[in-house]
Amino acid sequence: MHYDLIIKGGTCVFPWGEAQADLGVTDGRIASLAVGTGDSATQVIDAKGLHVLPGMIDSHVHLRDPGNAAIESIATGTRAAALGGITMVFDMPNTSPSITSAETIADKRRTVAENALIDMGLYVGATRANTPELAALEQEEGICAIKVFAGSSTGDLMIEDDEGIEAVLRSGHRRVAFHSEDEYRLQARKPLFETGMPHVNHMIWRDEECAFLGTRRITALARKTGRPVHILHTSTAEELEWLAAHRSHVSVEVLVNHLTQVGPECYETLGAYAVMNPPIRDRRHYDACWEAVRDGRVDVISSDHAPHPREAKEKPWPQCPAGLTGVQTILPLMLDHVNAGRLSLSRLVDLMAAGPARIYGLLTKGRLAVGFDADFTLVDLKARREIRNDWIASPVGWTPFDGKQVTGWPMATIVRGHVVMRDDAIVSAPIGRLARFAP
Repeated sequence: MHYDLIIKGGTCVFPWGEAQADLGVTDGRIASLAVGTGDSATQVIDAKGLHVLPGMIDSHVHLRDPGNAAIESIATGTRAAALGGITMVFDMPNTSPSITSAETIADKRRTVAENALIDMGLYVGATRANTPELAALEQEEGICAIKVFAGSSTGDLMIEDDEGIEAVLRSGHRRVAFHSEDEYRLQARKPLFETGMPHVNHMIWRDEECAFLGTRRITALARKTGRPVHILHTSTAEELEWLAAHRSHVSVEVLVNHLTQVGPECYETLGAYAVMNPPIRDRRHYDACWEAVRDGRVDVISSDHAPHPREAKEKPWPQCPAGLTGVQTILPLMLDHVNAGRLSLSRLVDLMAAGPARIYGLLTKGRLAVGFDADFTLVDLKARREIRNDWIASPVGWTPFDGKQVTGWPMATIVRGHVVMRDDAIVSAPIGRLARFAP
């Protein structure tokens, strides 16, 4: 039989375990897990010594498009993702203008078709004005979820009160994603701090109770309405312990930063380049995040890639904007954690492929199986590299992990059978498109 692509000799991470296999691809789908010795292909990749993973998904990024392309765009953001071994991203709606209507979704759909190197899903932002339309908007092509900013946003994207959140949860039926910091507590505590104070005050201002209170309120409303919700960037021991009793209604995301960086040390060494929301916290919360990864309470690991230019980040705290680059570095960092024994490779695949597919209802992606999209991330678990600012593809040109040595590196990014990245080089024109989700 003749295939479009054969990936041979790699160790494949299947849902049922690891095994060496030769994979055949036809028309952008996986056609065989056991290519015969007499079979041929238009393109053959020798994956000997590599692990073949389902395409890795970063389900939480801010590509700033529409917005300022000098900071980030779909073209540059998906380039960064592909260089980092990511085959799909889900992009947040707080752009300029925000993605809150059928018209702005249509405009963004055209931008994706023209510029994306990898596949994408789009969040649509909830506002008080569009709440009655959310049931229809969540059915638009390529929409991965409704996103609610219950804290830490501006303009019409902020819905911080229980009445407004409940109205959102009663409009539609798909899982709703939340930034769950409690806005009332954030504003009440803000006068305690002054401009120019040390950056470590970021984690003191936005304390554990800001996050835990927001998550408790949202969970109660999820139970009241029967609507499933997804708590983004869960960051506290209190939230993770409490959410274990609410798994029927609530799923959990943890960020790579909360598994890699620890306060107050990170603020002392990085200053504003450690400032993000929710904040990087102390070792008690770091340990709790890892415990939740190991015992299954965490469904998804993401980056919350949110670039800002250096001139903005270097303003005094708290005028410096919160947000860090991450889509290009998440997989190397997580592979380094695998090599350090903090989680298994199969658990990583669960968190960055099968998990996002399950939580968001993503169709034909997230696993190595016949009939699924031929999305692959090929990794060398033994490769030792240094993450450097000059490797970062985002126009801002920085990473909080500059100089970090890691073991494990993405060697190829393949999207629906198209080789997009190989050996640290982009080798494809834009071929990305919006993914399909269960209605």
